[in-house]
Amino acid sequence: MEKSDKNPYRKIAESFIKAFEDSDEIELDSIEIAIDKLELLLSSITRQIITPTIMPPQIVKPIEVPKVKFEKPKMVWPGKIIEVEIGATRSMGGTRDKTYIIGGEKAPSFYFFEKPEIVMPHKPIFALDIFDMKISLPKAVRMFYGEDVLNDPAEWARIAIEKFNADMITLHLVSTDPNVKNTSPSEAAKIVENVLQAVKVPICVGGSGNPEKDVEVFSKISEIAEGERILINSLNLDMDLKKVLEPIKKYGHVVIDFSPMDLDKARQLNRKVYDYLPKNMIVIDMNCAGIGYGLEYGYTATQRARLAALRGDEELQHPLVAGVSNAWAAREAWLKMDPLWGPKEIRGPIWELLTGLCMLLAGADYFMTVCPTTPSTLKEFVEYIYGEKVFSKEELYNWVSTKIG
Repeated sequence: MEKSDKNPYRKIAESFIKAFEDSDEIELDSIEIAIDKLELLLSSITRQIITPTIMPPQIVKPIEVPKVKFEKPKMVWPGKIIEVEIGATRSMGGTRDKTYIIGGEKAPSFYFFEKPEIVMPHKPIFALDIFDMKISLPKAVRMFYGEDVLNDPAEWARIAIEKFNADMITLHLVSTDPNVKNTSPSEAAKIVENVLQAVKVPICVGGSGNPEKDVEVFSKISEIAEGERILINSLNLDMDLKKVLEPIKKYGHVVIDFSPMDLDKARQLNRKVYDYLPKNMIVIDMNCAGIGYGLEYGYTATQRARLAALRGDEELQHPLVAGVSNAWAAREAWLKMDPLWGPKEIRGPIWELLTGLCMLLAGADYFMTVCPTTPSTLKEFVEYIYGEKVFSKEELYNWVSTKIG
Protein backbone atom coordinates (compact mmCIF):
# COMPACT_ATOMS: atom_id res chain seq x y z
CA MET A 1 0.00 0.00 0.00
CA GLU A 2 1.26 3.39 -0.84
CA LYS A 3 1.87 6.07 1.86
CA SER A 4 -1.17 8.16 0.75
CA ASP A 5 -3.49 5.22 1.34
CA LYS A 6 -2.42 5.03 4.98
CA ASN A 7 -3.52 8.63 5.70
CA PRO A 8 -7.14 8.49 7.06
CA TYR A 9 -7.74 12.15 6.23
CA ARG A 10 -6.77 12.03 2.58
CA LYS A 11 -10.08 10.50 1.46
CA ILE A 12 -11.98 13.03 3.54
CA ALA A 13 -10.02 15.88 1.97
CA GLU A 14 -10.55 14.49 -1.50
CA SER A 15 -14.27 14.24 -0.85
CA PHE A 16 -14.34 17.89 0.27
CA ILE A 17 -12.46 18.97 -2.86
CA LYS A 18 -14.85 17.00 -4.97
CA ALA A 19 -17.81 18.65 -3.22
CA PHE A 20 -16.31 22.12 -3.75
CA GLU A 21 -15.81 21.49 -7.45
CA ASP A 22 -19.42 20.44 -7.92
CA SER A 23 -21.09 23.18 -5.80
CA ASP A 24 -21.32 26.96 -5.98
CA GLU A 25 -22.03 27.19 -2.25
CA ILE A 26 -21.36 24.96 0.77
CA GLU A 27 -23.19 25.32 4.03
CA LEU A 28 -21.71 23.68 7.11
CA ASP A 29 -24.02 22.81 9.97
CA SER A 30 -23.27 21.38 13.40
CA ILE A 31 -19.58 21.31 12.69
CA GLU A 32 -17.09 21.47 15.55
CA ILE A 33 -13.45 22.07 14.79
CA ALA A 34 -10.95 21.21 17.49
CA ILE A 35 -7.40 22.34 16.79
CA ASP A 36 -4.33 22.51 18.99
CA LYS A 37 -2.38 25.00 16.90
CA LEU A 38 -3.24 27.50 14.18
CA GLU A 39 -0.43 28.81 12.02
CA LEU A 40 -1.03 31.69 9.61
CA LEU A 41 1.45 32.30 6.87
CA LEU A 42 1.53 35.83 5.34
CA SER A 43 3.27 36.35 2.14
CA SER A 44 6.19 38.84 2.10
CA ILE A 45 4.41 40.73 -0.67
CA THR A 46 1.66 41.65 1.83
CA ARG A 47 4.20 43.53 3.95
CA GLN A 48 5.34 45.42 0.90
CA ILE A 49 1.78 46.54 0.18
CA ILE A 50 0.93 47.82 3.66
CA THR A 51 4.28 49.51 4.37
CA PRO A 52 4.28 53.11 2.96
CA THR A 53 7.24 54.12 0.95
CA ILE A 54 8.87 57.33 2.38
CA MET A 55 11.19 59.04 -0.02
CA PRO A 56 13.71 61.66 1.21
CA PRO A 57 12.84 65.24 0.18
CA GLN A 58 14.49 66.39 -2.94
CA ILE A 59 16.78 69.35 -2.44
CA VAL A 60 16.57 71.88 -5.22
CA LYS A 61 19.60 74.11 -5.32
CA PRO A 62 19.01 77.73 -6.43
CA ILE A 63 20.67 78.61 -9.64
CA GLU A 64 20.27 82.42 -9.35
CA VAL A 65 19.38 85.16 -6.83
CA PRO A 66 15.63 85.82 -6.91
CA LYS A 67 14.80 89.21 -8.39
CA VAL A 68 12.31 91.19 -6.29
CA LYS A 69 11.04 94.58 -7.33
CA PHE A 70 11.82 97.27 -4.74
CA GLU A 71 8.78 98.97 -3.38
CA LYS A 72 9.28 102.19 -1.46
CA PRO A 73 7.90 101.88 2.08
CA LYS A 74 4.65 103.75 2.47
CA MET A 75 4.90 105.89 5.57
CA VAL A 76 2.50 108.57 6.72
CA TRP A 77 3.72 111.43 8.90
CA PRO A 78 0.76 113.70 9.68
CA GLY A 79 2.73 115.94 12.07
CA LYS A 80 5.11 118.82 11.37
CA ILE A 81 7.88 120.28 13.52
CA ILE A 82 7.29 123.93 14.33
CA GLU A 83 9.79 126.37 12.84
CA VAL A 84 11.66 128.44 15.41
CA GLU A 85 13.70 131.51 14.48
CA ILE A 86 16.72 132.40 16.62
CA GLY A 87 18.26 135.87 16.61
CA ALA A 88 16.97 139.16 15.27
CA THR A 89 18.37 141.55 12.69
CA ARG A 90 18.06 145.33 12.96
CA SER A 91 14.87 145.26 10.93
CA MET A 92 13.47 142.86 13.52
CA GLY A 93 14.54 144.92 16.51
CA GLY A 94 17.91 143.26 17.21
CA THR A 95 21.51 143.79 16.14
CA ARG A 96 22.42 140.46 14.50
CA ASP A 97 23.66 140.20 10.93
CA LYS A 98 21.66 137.01 10.37
CA THR A 99 19.08 134.75 11.93
CA TYR A 100 18.64 131.00 11.89
CA ILE A 101 15.47 128.96 11.49
CA ILE A 102 15.40 125.41 12.81
CA GLY A 103 12.63 122.81 12.60
CA GLY A 104 10.01 122.51 9.88
CA GLU A 105 10.55 118.79 9.29
CA LYS A 106 7.68 116.63 8.00
CA ALA A 107 9.59 113.34 8.03
CA PRO A 108 12.45 111.77 10.02
CA SER A 109 15.90 113.19 9.47
CA PHE A 110 17.65 112.35 6.18
CA TYR A 111 14.63 110.46 4.77
CA PHE A 112 15.55 111.90 1.40
CA PHE A 113 13.68 109.13 -0.42
CA GLU A 114 10.62 111.12 0.63
CA LYS A 115 10.21 114.58 -0.90
CA PRO A 116 13.56 116.25 -0.01
CA GLU A 117 11.98 119.65 0.57
CA ILE A 118 9.77 118.32 3.37
CA VAL A 119 12.37 116.19 5.15
CA MET A 120 14.81 118.83 6.41
CA PRO A 121 13.91 122.27 5.04
CA HIS A 122 16.50 123.87 7.36
CA LYS A 123 19.95 122.51 8.09
CA PRO A 124 20.96 121.84 11.70
CA ILE A 125 22.84 124.57 13.58
CA PHE A 126 26.24 123.78 15.11
CA ALA A 127 27.34 125.94 18.03
CA LEU A 128 30.55 125.99 20.08
CA ASP A 129 30.47 126.16 23.87
CA ILE A 130 32.25 129.01 25.65
CA PHE A 131 32.28 129.77 29.38
CA ASP A 132 32.24 132.95 31.45
CA MET A 133 35.27 131.79 33.46
CA LYS A 134 38.23 129.54 32.92
CA ILE A 135 37.25 125.95 33.61
CA SER A 136 39.00 122.62 33.36
CA LEU A 137 38.90 121.53 29.72
CA PRO A 138 40.64 118.59 28.01
CA LYS A 139 43.96 119.36 26.35
CA ALA A 140 42.44 118.39 23.00
CA VAL A 141 40.15 121.43 23.36
CA ARG A 142 42.47 123.89 25.18
CA MET A 143 45.22 123.64 22.61
CA PHE A 144 43.01 125.29 19.96
CA TYR A 145 42.57 128.50 21.95
CA GLY A 146 45.43 129.26 24.32
CA GLU A 147 45.18 130.04 28.03
CA ASP A 148 44.52 133.80 27.66
CA VAL A 149 41.49 133.27 25.44
CA LEU A 150 39.87 130.97 27.99
CA ASN A 151 39.77 133.90 30.43
CA ASP A 152 38.02 136.20 27.93
CA PRO A 153 34.50 135.05 26.92
CA ALA A 154 34.12 137.72 24.23
CA GLU A 155 37.40 136.85 22.51
CA TRP A 156 36.61 133.15 22.93
CA ALA A 157 33.28 133.71 21.14
CA ARG A 158 34.92 135.70 18.33
CA ILE A 159 37.48 132.97 17.62
CA ALA A 160 34.82 130.27 17.72
CA ILE A 161 32.83 132.03 15.00
CA GLU A 162 35.57 133.50 12.81
CA LYS A 163 38.24 130.80 13.01
CA PHE A 164 36.34 127.58 13.65
CA ASN A 165 33.28 128.27 11.51
CA ALA A 166 30.67 127.68 14.21
CA ASP A 167 27.16 128.93 13.41
CA MET A 168 26.52 130.18 16.95
CA ILE A 169 28.08 130.14 20.40
CA THR A 170 26.50 128.77 23.55
CA LEU A 171 27.65 130.91 26.48
CA HIS A 172 27.51 129.03 29.79
CA LEU A 173 27.38 131.35 32.83
CA VAL A 174 28.81 128.76 35.21
CA SER A 175 30.30 131.41 37.52
CA THR A 176 26.80 132.45 38.62
CA ASP A 177 26.45 129.21 40.61
CA PRO A 178 26.27 130.09 44.34
CA ASN A 179 28.78 127.31 44.98
CA VAL A 180 31.29 128.61 42.42
CA LYS A 181 31.69 132.42 42.24
CA ASN A 182 28.07 133.41 42.78
CA THR A 183 28.42 136.05 40.08
CA SER A 184 25.51 138.48 40.28
CA PRO A 185 22.88 138.68 37.52
CA SER A 186 24.08 142.19 36.64
CA GLU A 187 27.68 141.03 36.23
CA ALA A 188 26.52 138.07 34.15
CA ALA A 189 24.44 140.39 31.99
CA LYS A 190 27.54 142.51 31.32
CA ILE A 191 29.37 139.42 30.02
CA VAL A 192 26.44 138.70 27.70
CA GLU A 193 26.58 142.26 26.37
CA ASN A 194 30.31 141.90 25.64
CA VAL A 195 29.72 138.65 23.74
CA LEU A 196 26.87 140.20 21.74
CA GLN A 197 29.27 142.98 20.67
CA ALA A 198 32.06 140.51 19.79
CA VAL A 199 29.99 138.42 17.37
CA LYS A 200 27.15 139.25 15.00
CA VAL A 201 25.50 135.85 14.92
CA PRO A 202 22.63 134.79 17.21
CA ILE A 203 23.74 133.48 20.59
CA CYS A 204 22.51 130.97 23.15
CA VAL A 205 22.95 131.75 26.88
CA GLY A 206 22.91 129.12 29.60
CA GLY A 207 22.93 129.40 33.36
CA SER A 208 24.62 127.39 36.07
CA GLY A 209 21.92 124.78 36.54
CA ASN A 210 20.84 126.21 39.91
CA PRO A 211 17.06 126.62 39.47
CA GLU A 212 16.71 129.60 41.87
CA LYS A 213 19.75 131.50 40.64
CA ASP A 214 19.00 130.82 36.98
CA VAL A 215 15.62 132.51 37.34
CA GLU A 216 17.34 135.71 38.50
CA VAL A 217 20.07 135.50 35.86
CA PHE A 218 17.72 134.77 32.96
CA SER A 219 15.40 137.59 34.01
CA LYS A 220 18.24 140.12 33.95
CA ILE A 221 19.71 138.82 30.69
CA SER A 222 16.30 138.99 29.02
CA GLU A 223 16.15 142.66 29.91
CA ILE A 224 19.61 143.73 28.68
CA ALA A 225 19.29 141.65 25.46
CA GLU A 226 15.87 143.01 24.57
CA GLY A 227 14.92 142.33 20.97
CA GLU A 228 17.92 140.03 20.25
CA ARG A 229 15.78 136.91 20.39
CA ILE A 230 18.53 134.95 22.14
CA LEU A 231 18.12 131.27 22.97
CA ILE A 232 17.78 130.77 26.77
CA ASN A 233 19.29 127.49 28.01
CA SER A 234 17.26 126.22 29.79
CA LEU A 235 13.95 125.97 31.71
CA ASN A 236 12.85 122.99 33.79
CA LEU A 237 10.04 121.94 36.12
CA ASP A 238 12.08 122.84 39.23
CA MET A 239 12.06 126.53 38.37
CA ASP A 240 9.57 129.28 39.17
CA LEU A 241 8.32 129.35 35.59
CA LYS A 242 5.96 132.29 36.03
CA LYS A 243 8.76 134.45 37.43
CA VAL A 244 11.25 133.62 34.69
CA LEU A 245 8.87 133.48 31.72
CA GLU A 246 7.29 136.89 32.22
CA PRO A 247 10.53 138.80 31.42
CA ILE A 248 11.45 136.31 28.67
CA LYS A 249 8.06 136.95 27.05
CA LYS A 250 8.29 140.72 27.60
CA TYR A 251 11.70 141.06 25.92
CA GLY A 252 11.09 138.49 23.17
CA HIS A 253 13.45 135.54 23.60
CA VAL A 254 13.38 131.85 22.69
CA VAL A 255 13.70 129.11 25.34
CA ILE A 256 14.96 125.55 25.61
CA ASP A 257 12.69 123.32 27.69
CA PHE A 258 14.87 120.70 29.40
CA SER A 259 13.35 117.38 30.51
CA PRO A 260 16.03 114.68 30.49
CA MET A 261 14.98 111.34 28.97
CA ASP A 262 11.29 111.77 29.88
CA LEU A 263 8.67 112.49 27.23
CA ASP A 264 5.88 112.87 29.79
CA LYS A 265 7.81 115.60 31.62
CA ALA A 266 8.60 117.22 28.28
CA ARG A 267 4.87 117.47 27.54
CA GLN A 268 4.15 118.68 31.07
CA LEU A 269 6.81 121.40 30.89
CA ASN A 270 5.72 122.51 27.43
CA ARG A 271 2.09 122.86 28.57
CA LYS A 272 3.20 125.19 31.37
CA VAL A 273 5.35 127.28 29.02
CA TYR A 274 2.49 127.55 26.48
CA ASP A 275 0.76 129.82 29.00
CA TYR A 276 3.43 132.45 28.34
CA LEU A 277 5.10 131.85 24.98
CA PRO A 278 3.86 130.90 21.51
CA LYS A 279 4.96 127.51 20.30
CA ASN A 280 7.36 128.99 17.75
CA MET A 281 9.58 130.24 20.59
CA ILE A 282 10.19 126.86 22.22
CA VAL A 283 12.92 124.28 21.58
CA ILE A 284 13.16 121.06 23.61
CA ASP A 285 16.14 119.16 25.01
CA MET A 286 15.72 115.49 25.94
CA ASN A 287 19.36 115.35 27.10
CA CYS A 288 22.25 113.71 25.33
CA ALA A 289 25.01 111.54 26.76
CA GLY A 290 28.18 110.59 24.97
CA ILE A 291 29.43 107.25 23.74
CA GLY A 292 30.18 105.03 26.71
CA TYR A 293 28.14 107.27 28.99
CA GLY A 294 24.60 106.45 27.93
CA LEU A 295 24.40 107.64 24.34
CA GLU A 296 21.78 105.00 23.60
CA TYR A 297 19.39 106.55 26.15
CA GLY A 298 19.77 110.08 24.83
CA TYR A 299 19.50 108.88 21.26
CA THR A 300 16.36 106.87 21.97
CA ALA A 301 14.66 109.65 23.94
CA THR A 302 15.39 112.19 21.21
CA GLN A 303 14.26 109.89 18.42
CA ARG A 304 11.07 108.90 20.28
CA ALA A 305 10.22 112.57 20.76
CA ARG A 306 10.75 113.29 17.08
CA LEU A 307 8.76 110.27 15.83
CA ALA A 308 5.90 111.01 18.25
CA ALA A 309 5.80 114.59 16.98
CA LEU A 310 5.72 113.49 13.35
CA ARG A 311 2.91 111.07 14.16
CA GLY A 312 0.83 113.94 15.47
CA ASP A 313 1.81 114.59 19.12
CA GLU A 314 1.37 118.38 19.12
CA GLU A 315 3.08 118.83 22.50
CA LEU A 316 6.37 117.50 21.15
CA GLN A 317 6.39 119.24 17.77
CA HIS A 318 9.40 121.41 18.59
CA PRO A 319 12.99 121.48 17.29
CA LEU A 320 15.41 119.35 19.32
CA VAL A 321 18.69 120.19 21.05
CA ALA A 322 21.67 117.84 21.37
CA GLY A 323 24.39 118.66 23.90
CA VAL A 324 27.02 116.47 22.27
CA SER A 325 29.79 118.14 24.30
CA ASN A 326 28.56 115.80 27.06
CA ALA A 327 30.63 113.17 25.24
CA TRP A 328 33.63 114.39 27.25
CA ALA A 329 31.99 113.10 30.44
CA ALA A 330 33.23 109.65 29.44
CA ARG A 331 36.79 109.42 30.78
CA GLU A 332 37.82 107.27 27.81
CA ALA A 333 37.43 110.42 25.69
CA TRP A 334 40.26 112.31 27.40
CA LEU A 335 42.17 110.01 29.79
CA LYS A 336 45.59 108.61 28.91
CA MET A 337 44.89 104.99 27.99
CA ASP A 338 46.64 101.96 26.60
CA PRO A 339 48.31 102.81 23.25
CA LEU A 340 45.70 100.66 21.50
CA TRP A 341 43.19 103.44 22.24
CA GLY A 342 45.21 105.91 20.19
CA PRO A 343 46.40 109.40 21.19
CA LYS A 344 43.89 111.26 23.32
CA GLU A 345 44.34 114.41 21.19
CA ILE A 346 42.58 112.56 18.37
CA ARG A 347 40.45 110.16 20.39
CA GLY A 348 38.52 112.88 22.23
CA PRO A 349 37.50 114.90 19.15
CA ILE A 350 36.40 111.70 17.40
CA TRP A 351 34.42 110.75 20.52
CA GLU A 352 32.46 113.98 20.36
CA LEU A 353 32.11 113.83 16.58
CA LEU A 354 30.60 110.34 16.61
CA THR A 355 28.18 111.39 19.34
CA GLY A 356 27.13 114.28 17.10
CA LEU A 357 26.63 112.02 14.08
CA CYS A 358 24.36 109.76 16.12
CA MET A 359 22.25 112.70 17.27
CA LEU A 360 21.98 113.96 13.70
CA LEU A 361 20.36 110.67 12.80
CA ALA A 362 18.06 110.91 15.85
CA GLY A 363 16.71 114.21 14.52
CA ALA A 364 18.43 116.96 16.52
CA ASP A 365 18.35 120.51 15.11
CA TYR A 366 20.66 122.51 17.41
CA PHE A 367 24.03 121.12 18.48
CA MET A 368 26.17 122.21 21.42
CA THR A 369 29.79 121.21 20.88
CA VAL A 370 33.02 122.14 22.64
CA CYS A 371 35.82 120.81 20.40
CA PRO A 372 36.54 123.34 17.60
CA THR A 373 36.86 120.59 14.97
CA THR A 374 33.34 119.26 15.54
CA PRO A 375 31.12 121.97 13.96
CA SER A 376 33.02 122.12 10.66
CA THR A 377 33.19 118.33 10.38
CA LEU A 378 29.48 117.88 11.09
CA LYS A 379 28.70 120.61 8.59
CA GLU A 380 30.70 118.79 5.92
CA PHE A 381 28.79 115.61 6.67
CA VAL A 382 25.45 117.40 6.30
CA GLU A 383 26.58 119.06 3.05
CA TYR A 384 27.66 115.65 1.75
CA ILE A 385 24.25 114.14 2.59
CA TYR A 386 22.52 117.09 0.92
CA GLY A 387 24.65 116.47 -2.18
CA GLU A 388 26.33 119.86 -1.87
CA LYS A 389 29.83 118.53 -1.20
CA VAL A 390 31.76 115.73 -2.86
CA PHE A 391 34.81 114.12 -1.28
CA SER A 392 37.62 112.62 -3.32
CA LYS A 393 38.89 109.18 -2.43
CA GLU A 394 42.11 110.77 -1.16
CA GLU A 395 40.20 113.11 1.15
CA LEU A 396 38.26 110.23 2.63
CA TYR A 397 41.42 108.26 3.33
CA ASN A 398 43.50 111.18 4.62
CA TRP A 399 41.36 111.84 7.68
CA VAL A 400 43.45 109.35 9.66
CA SER A 401 46.54 111.52 9.22
CA THR A 402 44.97 114.94 9.81
CA LYS A 403 47.31 117.32 11.57
CA ILE A 404 45.96 118.42 14.95
CA GLY A 405 46.61 121.98 16.13
